[in-house]
Amino acid sequence: MSNTQPKKPHILFLFSDTGGGHRSAAEAIIEALQIEYNGRVSTEMVDIFKNHAPLPLNRFPEWYPYMVRIPQIWGLGFRLSDGHPQARFIIDSSWPYVRSAIQKMIASHPCDLIVSVHPLANAPFLRALGKDRPPFITVVTDLVSTHALWYERRADLCLVPTEAAYQRALKYQLRPEQVKVVGLPVADRFCQPPGNRHQLRETLNWPQEIPMILLVGGGEGMGPLEKTAHAISEARLPAGLAIVTGRNQKLKERLEAERWHPHTFIYGFARNMPELMAAADILVTKAGPGTISEALNASLPMILYSHLPGQEDGNITYVTEEGAGIYAPHPDLVVAGIRTWLQQPELLKKAAEACRRLARPQAARTIANILAKAVGLTP
Repeated sequence: MSNTQPKKPHILFLFSDTGGGHRSAAEAIIEALQIEYNGRVSTEMVDIFKNHAPLPLNRFPEWYPYMVRIPQIWGLGFRLSDGHPQARFIIDSSWPYVRSAIQKMIASHPCDLIVSVHPLANAPFLRALGKDRPPFITVVTDLVSTHALWYERRADLCLVPTEAAYQRALKYQLRPEQVKVVGLPVADRFCQPPGNRHQLRETLNWPQEIPMILLVGGGEGMGPLEKTAHAISEARLPAGLAIVTGRNQKLKERLEAERWHPHTFIYGFARNMPELMAAADILVTKAGPGTISEALNASLPMILYSHLPGQEDGNITYVTEEGAGIYAPHPDLVVAGIRTWLQQPELLKKAAEACRRLARPQAARTIANILAKAVGLTP
């Protein structure tokens, strides 16, 4: 009698570090797979540019932070390329150049299921895979303004975060049964019920008696974070301020060298963001999809002070029209929005209720269960 253990199904995730959201989404799904299936599935992440693409495409991840520093040009590029004919032209024109690299990558990473969390991985990989291939599932990691390249009709399934993204999928000729609205996957620590706020603030050494404003700029401390921080502090609002500079160490050091209004706290790359969100009353943030989803799970009203044109345009509309936050693209407008919420706490409460309504804390686990079913696993 053989003691050989059955082979674990293997899932390959296609991503790229062009922005932090693709990696974060893949990691959140992998985490959920391990929670739900306790080691019964193996996973692997491959950066489609850095690890395998030919020059100069393999440099995209390191170029990306510089490319988005001119947001108007980035937004123009997004809009000019967003459409079915444009997307097809991009894929067809680049295919002769990338075909060999993609085929080698596929041959060197055998798997039972491919999951794409990057729009540029869909059409080229499905073309290279041909008909005799493992299942291919796309997980869209933009909230609303989803580029046409996300929607490839040859994919077996397309998992989207919002109803707006679902409608975009239908617009680009995906079949209704091919698309499911599941929410945006975020790490499990952002999906837990909030702890006791009093205890959280005590641990953080935050004041108990005044509202707290949490100001963030993403992992890289992007956007007009410094100007916004000064505007909030100089307004002398009846609130405390916590500033998270992310990996921008120079900004952190610069802020720490200044004198601030009492009850101001400055953090670098914060590994306790769920606790900071749960303890705060208002979030001031760039309109990134991951941060928005995390804030919704925390029932934390948002003031969106900057965004990346093109792919984040719809995020602003989504948050404001659903009542979960305010768009304030200037430090003075941020201050005005905070002041309104502080003076009219019923409006802040209403925004928190909207966040709870929109939250999808089970998104990563829902996706994990869909992927597990695709490789023949049962809970």
